[in-house]
Amino acid sequence: MGLDDIKRRISAAEERAGRAPGSVTLIAVSKVQPPNRVTAVLEAGHRVFGENYVQEAQGKWPGWRARWPGVELHMIGPLQSNKAKAAVELFDAIHTLDRMTLARKLAQQIAQQGRSPQLFIQVNTGDEPQKAGILADELPVFLSSCRDLGLLPQGLMCIPPEDEDPLSHFRLLRALAQDHGLPNLSMGMSADFETAIAEGATHVRVGSAIFGARDYG
Repeated sequence: MGLDDIKRRISAAEERAGRAPGSVTLIAVSKVQPPNRVTAVLEAGHRVFGENYVQEAQGKWPGWRARWPGVELHMIGPLQSNKAKAAVELFDAIHTLDRMTLARKLAQQIAQQGRSPQLFIQVNTGDEPQKAGILADELPVFLSSCRDLGLLPQGLMCIPPEDEDPLSHFRLLRALAQDHGLPNLSMGMSADFETAIAEGATHVRVGSAIFGARDYG
């Protein structure tokens, strides 16, 4: 298991960046991982996990939460508006708020359920047409519209283009968050989380480096 190694690397990256110990939350991305790998990480004491698919998470996490109290579950994949009800019920944080139709559905469900997951706005820092997320110059209006609905986003999330150095994308996300008073930054994955921590990430999303390669069989 790579969990201990990743935790050591996060601690070292925090120290190099002059960050307080424990200031970065490790989200163990458990999507499409065999149950035995996930339960091994739970047995090791880790409690913060990320999932990409509502239906997959519904199928496994209620039972695991009953066995391992204190689990914090983060939605890190694209969220369909028609899954907003289930997402608000299940997740403690949603990292992929990226359009007004979803914002309205989430606001409705948060009001109805009286439960408010932490919200991150996904920013398409690479302006990639195939990728979800709002564009950087759309953020002020989008954020204002979310707040008008009663939503209180606490951070930003990005997934840099695969073929580019992520550094400029992390710096852009940090600048946007600072401009808008958002304290949290969800950025950095298995290959680049140390760079993200140096640039201010508060949440890093690591899957294969903890669990091993996924088998999509």
